[in-house]
Amino acid sequence: MPYPLTSLHFEVKWGDSQNTTSFSEVSGLTMEADAIEYRGGADLALTVQKIPGLRKFGNVTLKRGIVPSGEGSGGTGLFEWFNTIKAGTVTRRAVTISLLNEERATVMTWKIRDAWPVKIEGPGLNATGNEIAIETLEFACEGVEVITG
Repeated sequence: MPYPLTSLHFEVKWGDSQNTTSFSEVSGLTMEADAIEYRGGADLALTVQKIPGLRKFGNVTLKRGIVPSGEGSGGTGLFEWFNTIKAGTVTRRAVTISLLNEERATVMTWKIRDAWPVKIEGPGLNATGNEIAIETLEFACEGVEVITG
């Protein structure tokens, strides 16, 4: 019986150029569908039918430690992407999140369609602490496709 995979090996790519950066956490890979209740006037049964309604996709959140620019930071284009937001327009991009096995081969992939950043949060700063400075990027999307194997 094979063991379940760990969640510690993953890769995040975005945009046409397949920019890659090292994130420490990904959350919000959520898909759901509304259930619409329906009962026709001529139905004799005292129950309602449930039919699928609108599909919804949650906001995805990415977290990473801040690395000084020029030292392999990668992903510096995230702020430029956020700055494309203007009244009524934004640059939408594809984002791919891949779960990797111990040999770093892709096992499962979430292809996120028409993503755009809705929030970038800087780290909490504390002169008496010694925590890693973590920045957070949250983006909205219009579709998620899950590919296994």
